Amino acid sequence: MLFKLLLVAFVLLLVFGASRISQLGRGVGEGIRNFKKGLDDEGSDADSSSGTSKPGRKRSNDDG
Repeated sequence: MLFKLLLVAFVLLLVFGASRISQLGRGVGEGIRNFKKGLDDEGSDADSSSGTSKPGRKRSNDDG
């Protein structure tokens, strides 16, 4: 199993190159962060409309 995984990783490295793979990983990470932020924003909108909020939850304005 490990051999197959390493073989696939090696083929991807040959096909796309190291810089392209890092860009792809960065894009996937940003997508996941934006998805989680969207879920959190949607939940906070519902909480603010009902008049309740989640205690202990801090909002960060990190755009980076």
